[in-house]
Amino acid sequence: MPRLVALALVFSCELILISIWLDDAALAGRVGLAGLAYNWGPWILRALVGFAAIFATFTWLKNRPALEQLSAEVACVPIKWRLLAAHAGALAAFAVLSSLMYGGGFTGMRSDAVVSCWFAAGVSAIALAGLSAIPGFAWRRLFHGERYLWVYAAVAVIVACMAGNQIRVLWVPTTQITFEMTKAMLTPFVSNIVSNPSAMTLGTARFNVEIAPECSGFEGAGLITAFGIVWLVVFRRECRMPQALLLIPAGVGLLFVLNAARIAALILIGNSGAERIALGGFHSQAGWIAFNAVALGFSVAARELPWFSTKTLSTKTLSVQNQRAGTLTGTVENPTAPYVLPFVAILAAGMLASALTGEFEWLYPLRFIAAAAALWFFRRRYKEMDWRFGWEAPAAGVLVFVLWIAKDLLAAPVSDGMPPALAASAPEIRTAWLLVRVLGAVVTVPIAEELAFRGFVMRRIISADFESVPFRKFSWVALLVSSCLFGLLHGDRWIAGTAAGILYGTVLIRRGRIGDAVVAHGTTNALLAIYVLAFDQWRLW
Repeated sequence: MPRLVALALVFSCELILISIWLDDAALAGRVGLAGLAYNWGPWILRALVGFAAIFATFTWLKNRPALEQLSAEVACVPIKWRLLAAHAGALAAFAVLSSLMYGGGFTGMRSDAVVSCWFAAGVSAIALAGLSAIPGFAWRRLFHGERYLWVYAAVAVIVACMAGNQIRVLWVPTTQITFEMTKAMLTPFVSNIVSNPSAMTLGTARFNVEIAPECSGFEGAGLITAFGIVWLVVFRRECRMPQALLLIPAGVGLLFVLNAARIAALILIGNSGAERIALGGFHSQAGWIAFNAVALGFSVAARELPWFSTKTLSTKTLSVQNQRAGTLTGTVENPTAPYVLPFVAILAAGMLASALTGEFEWLYPLRFIAAAAALWFFRRRYKEMDWRFGWEAPAAGVLVFVLWIAKDLLAAPVSDGMPPALAASAPEIRTAWLLVRVLGAVVTVPIAEELAFRGFVMRRIISADFESVPFRKFSWVALLVSSCLFGLLHGDRWIAGTAAGILYGTVLIRRGRIGDAVVAHGTTNALLAIYVLAFDQWRLW
């Protein structure tokens, strides 16, 4: 697992750099293999990423014990650095050929030769990196043991790519259905509906929107269909057929309804005078919130409802047998929850706050409340941890703070001022918001993030039984991978975020106390809060 995560990070970084550098528009109008790359290149890329995501996710869900056994065998095999160097060479060849291919200096057969070599270099780079981290026998066993799953995943992504361009013809009728559903939902709340079916505009005299084909809800329906098909195929032995097949149309129908409800809510929010909220956070976040909710509901229904799941029935039968035998049945506590749920609560509250606010996040207190509630719920588990700290913790926090603002100091930062919405608010409201913002940054966020990244992720990379791994256990892979993931969480400051993760992890490992990591993190955030408020560097918040 650590090697797969590291491999995914390497490929992701390389893919981001390639995507930024190369522009498919340079291949427009080209013939031969270059034209084929222009038409199908993006879909092939999506297919590779989609295949990897589907195969990895459902293989883990389906055969976790076998994967853990295979992982233990792979851990005994050293990384092949020569193949990794060959990967770098193939990537360099790919870069040179990309310059020739996208530069357009060749035509005819010479152009086709360049494209062929370019494709071969890219495939070789992927294969060499994969074999450098995970030996060939592991790949063979992985695909042989899941021979049906990789076929399902491959067929799913190929069909999706082939249908990708053609399926847009369904956008028009689905947009019309969404238009009528949204109008019907608005009718009980708005008396003067402004409706123009030909232009697909809907709303009120004060606020109206155009329902574009992209907003028809068809893409969400496609996502939940693909999710449902793969789920039912992989877990077919646990599903009661044909009843379980009804989950797919139910999910599609529910997403269509929720999409129409999203647009109706958007119009109502805009009509009430909150145009920025409607067109800002709510418009961008509500769709993903709906999809995640339906996907979660699909998963729960498929496994927990007796009418859809055979697993539920067998579990109940076993429980009855145990009770007849005089044995006690209890619930098994999830060891991961105390470490991960506070961080997840912050993410979920942040998504909700972004959806309900416009340019300024007035509902930031939701993040603080959600994290505080999760931490309070697991407070008994936290009593078992060592929350003491030494001088190294605040010292590391100060060092991270310096690294965090170094770029701004070197560039002679200019004050960007308090957000206008906050500056224009009443002093009491402004003070209360700032107090909660600082408390969240200094208290709940450091605790939640350190529990998640240093307490769970770093130890989970070392062993599946992460609770058996002492905090003082050191592993370069665990430290670097968890730090990189922590860095990616911080957007354009990912380099400083990665360095922060390394320093926080180091102070944790040094004495084996979660308190050191939390205090280091809290010190950094406290200094950042002072820096933001004292020098008006609000972009750091």
